[in-house]
Amino acid sequence: MTVEEAVKLVKEPDGTAALEAALRWDKVAKPLNSLGELEKDIIRIAGAQGSSRISIGRKAIAVMCADNGIVREGVTQTGQEVTAIVAGNMAAGRSCVCIMATQAGADVIPVDVGMASKTPVEGVLMRRVADGTRSFLEGPAMSREEAVQAIETGIALAVELKSQGYELAGSGEMGIGNTTTSSAVLSVLLDAEPEAVTGRGAGLTTEGYRRKIRVIKEGLALHRPDRRDPVDVLSKVGGLDLAALAGFYVGCGLCRLPVVLDGLITGAAALAAAGLCPNVKGYLLASHRSAEPAGGLVLDALGLTPVIQAGMCLGEGTGAAACFPLLDMAAAVYGQMSSFEEIHVEQYEHLA
Repeated sequence: MTVEEAVKLVKEPDGTAALEAALRWDKVAKPLNSLGELEKDIIRIAGAQGSSRISIGRKAIAVMCADNGIVREGVTQTGQEVTAIVAGNMAAGRSCVCIMATQAGADVIPVDVGMASKTPVEGVLMRRVADGTRSFLEGPAMSREEAVQAIETGIALAVELKSQGYELAGSGEMGIGNTTTSSAVLSVLLDAEPEAVTGRGAGLTTEGYRRKIRVIKEGLALHRPDRRDPVDVLSKVGGLDLAALAGFYVGCGLCRLPVVLDGLITGAAALAAAGLCPNVKGYLLASHRSAEPAGGLVLDALGLTPVIQAGMCLGEGTGAAACFPLLDMAAAVYGQMSSFEEIHVEQYEHLA
């Protein structure tokens, strides 16, 4: 399915189902709104799924893996080869997100959408568009055609997960250098100075951080991405992981699969997806507020409030894995707890 076809088919979440879910919460025998954002997330899930009888039993975290040519400009502590190593650990169930997801009862699906390794990594789903991107100081990170192909790859994966019976998705990424590409994308989409949206990533020195800012500024000045055209932004200064994630969110909207974001990088991709298809926003849930400088900015732009404030910035989909048990507990209260009527207690009323 093409990007254009998918975008046209994404409908707004079901307002009737969301309203029914909100009314159900009012009847649950506890103080009104006392589970805070968790109640709102259950309502969002109802709207996304199109039914107030929500079901989130089967969960998967899709982790888009890709390499970024910008690494050669000295913006990271580690080399590009680490991407494939971590992806392999994910496939073997040994990475941080896998250990956390096991506790949360979720599957982790690492996807190669653009790693630079010469051979496929065993256990990683092969959907490679290109062998990594170029440094955006040497030219566009990728062609527009490659960006579109990566977006369509993400759309297809979401549809595939829905067809396999998954009811709630999480999203993550793995790609050395992708805090640089994400910050460049966010600088354009948020119309913000690079300093406002760029952090130290995986622990850059002050000198390295300054270099990272300089690289982003030079790339933006060289390519002048059009913030009205998310594909243009992704192709010029983004990455294949970001493009595939953006497509994944469009695909989740297409097949009514609610999806939990992780941190800064998935947020940047979600903002690009919302630029392509505004209705996508209704299918997104925020897990946590990233410790990266733009973590709050991107969630505010998406109109999302996270359920976790933990100073996390690991990536890989760990935020989604941490959020899943909270959503499971909220869903259990929503579906199983007695109503005020059942326990013969007068129902709370909303105060004006």
